Amino acid sequence: MNQQEFTQLYEKDLQVKRVAEKLHEPGVQRVHLKELAGSLPAIIAASVFKNSTVPHLFVLNDKEEAAYFLNDIQSILGERDVLFFPGSYRRPYQIEETENANVLLRAEVLNRLSSRRKAAAVVTYPEGLFEKVITRKELSKNTLRVKENDLLSPDFLNETLNEYHFERVDFVTDPGQFSIRGGIVDVFSFSNDMPYRIEFFGDEVDSIRSFDIETQVSEERVKAITIVPNVSDKTMVEQRESFLHYLSKETVIWTKNAELAGDRLEKNFEKAQEVFEELSGGVRHRTPEELFLNRKAWKKELNDFDLVEFGQGFMHRADEAFAFGSVPQPAFNKNFELLAESLHKYDEQGYENLILCASAKQVERFHDIFEDIDAEVKFTPVLYTLHEGFIDHERKMVCYTDHQIFDRYHKFRLKTGFEKKQAITLKELTSLQVGDFVTHIDHGIGTFGGLKKIDVNGKQQEAIKLIYKDNDILYISIHSLHKISKYNGKEGTAPKIHKLGSGTWAKTKAKTKTKVKKVAYDLIKLYAKRKEQKGFACGPDSYLQLELEASFIYEDTPDQEKATEMIKEDMQKEMPMDRLVCGDVGFGKTELAVRAAFKAVDNGKQVAILVPTTVLAFQHYKTFVERLKDFPVTVEYINRFRSTKQQRETLKRLEEGKVDILIGTHRIVGKDVKWKDLGLLVIDEEQKFGVGVKDKLKTIRVNVDTLTLSATPIPRTMQFSLMGARDLSVLSTPPPNRYPVQTEVRGFNEELIRDAVAYEVSRGGQVFFVHNRIENISEVAGMIQRLLPDVKIGVAHGQMEGAKLEKIMLAFMEGEFDVLISTTIIESGLDISNANTIIINNANFFGLSDLHQMRGRVGRSNKKAFAYMIAPPYSAMTEEARKRLKALEQFSDLGSGFNIAMRDLEIRGAGDLLGAEQSGFIGDIGFEMYQKILGEALNELKQEEFKDLYKQEEDKMKHFLAEETLLDTDLEILIPDDYVNNIAERLALYRQLNNLQTEEELRKFEQGMIDRFGEIPPAVHDLLISVRLRWIGRKLGFEKLTLKANKMIGFFISDQSSPFYQSATFTQILNYLKNNFRTVTMKERNNRLTLSFQNVPSVDRAIELLRDILTD
Repeated sequence: MNQQEFTQLYEKDLQVKRVAEKLHEPGVQRVHLKELAGSLPAIIAASVFKNSTVPHLFVLNDKEEAAYFLNDIQSILGERDVLFFPGSYRRPYQIEETENANVLLRAEVLNRLSSRRKAAAVVTYPEGLFEKVITRKELSKNTLRVKENDLLSPDFLNETLNEYHFERVDFVTDPGQFSIRGGIVDVFSFSNDMPYRIEFFGDEVDSIRSFDIETQVSEERVKAITIVPNVSDKTMVEQRESFLHYLSKETVIWTKNAELAGDRLEKNFEKAQEVFEELSGGVRHRTPEELFLNRKAWKKELNDFDLVEFGQGFMHRADEAFAFGSVPQPAFNKNFELLAESLHKYDEQGYENLILCASAKQVERFHDIFEDIDAEVKFTPVLYTLHEGFIDHERKMVCYTDHQIFDRYHKFRLKTGFEKKQAITLKELTSLQVGDFVTHIDHGIGTFGGLKKIDVNGKQQEAIKLIYKDNDILYISIHSLHKISKYNGKEGTAPKIHKLGSGTWAKTKAKTKTKVKKVAYDLIKLYAKRKEQKGFACGPDSYLQLELEASFIYEDTPDQEKATEMIKEDMQKEMPMDRLVCGDVGFGKTELAVRAAFKAVDNGKQVAILVPTTVLAFQHYKTFVERLKDFPVTVEYINRFRSTKQQRETLKRLEEGKVDILIGTHRIVGKDVKWKDLGLLVIDEEQKFGVGVKDKLKTIRVNVDTLTLSATPIPRTMQFSLMGARDLSVLSTPPPNRYPVQTEVRGFNEELIRDAVAYEVSRGGQVFFVHNRIENISEVAGMIQRLLPDVKIGVAHGQMEGAKLEKIMLAFMEGEFDVLISTTIIESGLDISNANTIIINNANFFGLSDLHQMRGRVGRSNKKAFAYMIAPPYSAMTEEARKRLKALEQFSDLGSGFNIAMRDLEIRGAGDLLGAEQSGFIGDIGFEMYQKILGEALNELKQEEFKDLYKQEEDKMKHFLAEETLLDTDLEILIPDDYVNNIAERLALYRQLNNLQTEEELRKFEQGMIDRFGEIPPAVHDLLISVRLRWIGRKLGFEKLTLKANKMIGFFISDQSSPFYQSATFTQILNYLKNNFRTVTMKERNNRLTLSFQNVPSVDRAIELLRDILTD
């Protein structure tokens, strides 16, 4: 059965039709729906909506309920017809906390309702209705609709957008921005979740296209758009009214509990009144009555609409009530015998058994499990997801969801408005500002002096200005941009600037290369040695293995799936595994370790899990025991807090083979630890162990499978270079159903701390409070106790004696404390899914990577998480600290790992992977240059010392004969100012162009330019095809091409012993020369062979001639 067939069962249902008919009757109707369990309310609501022609508003009890209801109803009606109307901020009168995504969603709903183009279903909750909105009259006055072929000028649009308080920028990335480039206007309205590009032909709208914020390239053409300003902006909005005033009189309002909604509105209203009374005088603030909805107004407004009450507790007497006879899905707690029994019982009673599965893989899993437990079960799989299952006794139907059977988290997904992706941050990282440090591969570290116009034989060109020691200036052609990179060293350290021509740089580079080559040599040597080793090969997955993977309570990310497959493949080979798994905090590395450990145990082997701290050892122990509790596996742990007797007992059982998995700190590599049959070693955060432990590990690792986990990421370029020298799995996609952590930088404020803690505790959660000074940590605890006398508080820091510290950490894990006040000991790997608020005191004193990892402690469940960085005012902080905190606030997304916060971590990651002394070299030459040199060193080794190991890679290299082709020309080849006037953007385009590798990339780049800036001028055309000229030059073995005064000269590879001179390509060139000796000449100048062509007035002609050689 498919989703449509399933939902149609209800659309055609007679009782559903009677509900719809009742609501069509004249007069205000009051309807009660009873006995609706699980996700049935959403199914019934969607079915009634489909049978009706009027708008419907669904008011759930809180945001979480509303979000699950939204997902369920959207899965039936589609996203276009169902809108979400959230609250825009958490505290009344504090405008700056507005969540951008919510402002967009609210504006979208108001815009849709005011235009009344089509009946919509809107889902909300009391906090959404609490804030009054811009009046309909104001909104229509401040709304501009733009259609294709409209007579409208860019100037008029400019004026209107200024009136709407939109900000004019060079490139649009956020709502409320616009940019004008000639006849192209980009605008990001508050009523859309993506920006639009309006292209004019004179004073007529020629086309309207949506575009991607990241690439700035157009995506989809549309006929019309509506431009709406920020409807929450207090300066824009004079008058406000209740959201319900936007609803047409025939709208049907559904409430889960109208009484409770009134109570929540009243509670929020009282809070707003308190805040209002505390506000300082002098400034006139609007009264709560003007801004917010209270219980009385809510009840009064409900009287005007048809009302469907479908939860517990009804506010009005019903004109008619309908009972649906359903009960919730029972809890099976992963007991499949119980599930089979239940399905069997209902089958015999003539019920239809449906199991809703998220994927075909899940359906297969059910069949396998029932087969393994010898259960004859009849059920119909439905590939479809709802939040909660139910049993419908009226219609004799059992509807179970797979995630409830497997006891998995099912998380609602909300549109986060527009997506700010990582590439922007990557672009910002590598974009150059005047004064930035840069590294040139031939000249060393200097500062960037901007783009400068230079005159070559009367023609204008653009060059990069670099400034070296003693103000020496160097101009770099835009065709050699790949030779320079932005200097990125350790955060907050400035490099030494080099003197041009002094030789220091060449020495530094050579020294680095020698050292890097040695490290790379050791890496490859180890890899080659391991390939020759024989270890133990595990068998294919057993039923238990599949069963364990299916019981994971989260959904696997694509990266996790791939990494699981690769780990298992490695374990099934005879060669010992040595795989490194890197992933940001909370991306599911531990789960991979659990699966690998189980596979080893399933194959009769023992597993050692080595972790850096005692707290982490205990946490892993808890995780492993919890995950493996339904399987025949014995898990133990040892650390310094366990008594000598306990340890001795555990080690004895280990030697006898009665312990399958042993978790511990460096204690488990001690001399007295004897294994019966060790098959897998898992190392968590290897870089945190000392040299002694690492040396012991080398001896253990020789023929045992090894899996290393690391939370410090490894940059992508480095991953490629290391292919074939280290087996890597990278987890870079955040788990589905996890929110970004809402991050706010705030001044120290007792009220803020009180509210944040009280809010978290009120929703059953726990709070981390990081205070990194042991001497006054108890004073902080006292302050929080004073603010919130009923809250249970624990204090933890590294100077406590082990047993006491462990006891406090455990008590917090078990939920005995509401707040844990601690030093940064929480940074390493503590995983408490119930803790969803973290407050970091004096955040300005921490490095970015530390802040990023501390923030990673929260937001691990399906609740919205908050991180408050408490810091002094920006003016009192250092520039570095300001940048750090701004970056964190901006990139609260998960996996925004790949940006500024991560630079520091990546440098750390490089050091961890290749040895600590490498960090020193990174400081000397900059991170990008270091990666280049590492790549070169690995390639040289693969071609020289380890030829046999990398035969296939060598064949790929033969495509180009010259390393690179430099171009020197007197033609006007540049991006003119009047085409792209933003200097940073011009530079970014030059760099992108320099990095293109294929014809397809070049074609896309050209299309992108036309799309963003209009038709391409001749100088840009020549610039684009000059890239193609350089590619052909490389294939022909030219290290340099000059194109001046109607003449082209190609300079061949200068190393005369190069195999190029024996290649088929060189023979081809000689044959071409023989046939064209009148126009082409070959000469030797200064021990260098050149090829000269006459009558070459343009780049097009140059390409034509060189192509002739290749096809000759």
